[in-house]
Amino acid sequence: MSIVKPFKALRPLPKNAEKVASPPYDVLNSEEAREVAKNNPLTFLHVNKPEIDLPAGTDVYSEEVYQKGADNLKKMISDGVLKQEEKECFYIYKQLMGEHEQYGLVALASVDEYDNDLIKKHEFTRPVKEDDRVNHIDHLNAQVGPVFLTYKAQPELDKLISKITSGQAEIGFMADDEIEHTIWVVKNDADIKAIQDSFAKIDALYVADGHHRSAAASRIAKMRKENNPDHTGEESYNYFLNVIFPDNQMYIMDYNRVVKDLYGLSKEEFFNQIYDHFSIRRLGPAGFKPMESHVIVMYFEKEYFLLEALEGSFDENDPVARLDVSILQENLLAPALGIGDPRKDKRIDFVGGIRGLEGLTERVDSGEMAVAFALFPTSIEDLMAIADAGKVMPPKSTWFEPKLRSGLFVHLLD
Repeated sequence: MSIVKPFKALRPLPKNAEKVASPPYDVLNSEEAREVAKNNPLTFLHVNKPEIDLPAGTDVYSEEVYQKGADNLKKMISDGVLKQEEKECFYIYKQLMGEHEQYGLVALASVDEYDNDLIKKHEFTRPVKEDDRVNHIDHLNAQVGPVFLTYKAQPELDKLISKITSGQAEIGFMADDEIEHTIWVVKNDADIKAIQDSFAKIDALYVADGHHRSAAASRIAKMRKENNPDHTGEESYNYFLNVIFPDNQMYIMDYNRVVKDLYGLSKEEFFNQIYDHFSIRRLGPAGFKPMESHVIVMYFEKEYFLLEALEGSFDENDPVARLDVSILQENLLAPALGIGDPRKDKRIDFVGGIRGLEGLTERVDSGEMAVAFALFPTSIEDLMAIADAGKVMPPKSTWFEPKLRSGLFVHLLD
């Protein structure tokens, strides 16, 4: 079963929602966040990226940054920008990006189910990022960034969500990136029970995006349990904030790679290494994104090349090995370019598919990077198969769009 719990969300008044809602903390760097926030005192970036209110160059992992975030959250509450719900509710959060729309349930999920792998993961976390989220939650005494969960779609639940969203929405706005956000509040006790009963029939939930946030919530729960002699299991820290979407509404984009140099190889040596595992076709100065799996488009010296994985160069029966990110990593990035651990190697960087081919070519043409690789997107079926098998994807395997806006829902802890 999957436990979902309604909660008294701290959220913006409808008139403030558009100004409060901000990109997630890990989508913008500090300079970009400062630029976005400079004319908007209500943006949640003041809470999620509080270094923007401190001198440039401040260590983003310092105590003063976390304390500034806590102070800014308190100010938004005292100023009436954010208000806590009087009743425990669920919320339906719809996002519309072009022709793609998705409806997610905003709810709390169980830390115990996360710890016992009933909420399944597919990525390792980086200790520094996990520590950052632990410190952020602990100082704010709140979870402010929802985890992005998914589940195998259920017609019964789809029908219930459709019924609820046929009613009047409370909040609706189009963000500056032309993505529409719409929110319904689920206050009716019968609807709340029906939602919980439907999720109780679902065997497992899956972390789509937000492994650091969910891991941090687990650590916070453990810390607070150990420091609470009267722990009952019902405290708010036993749950964490999520938006939960059915798998058939998920939109995964490509997550591409750029590498700083050829690891001392000449152009001829580099191409000879490629020929060991791929067929190569020169495309010339005009390129395109791969249209099918096991095909990679490379950009090098102002030209595009189509690389197709040779038969036998990967294990089609292994859900991790057959991913295009794995094929590239194991057959080219590691053996030829010396990228042994892409989680730690500073010679590699990752570019979300939302930036298009231009996001790759610009990095290479500027001289910052030597070569770029465009990949076919990982599928939600692959993600679930890997999680079900208890395996782990390579880092930066999935780029989900549209991104969940921060600040629309906050889960206050006891």
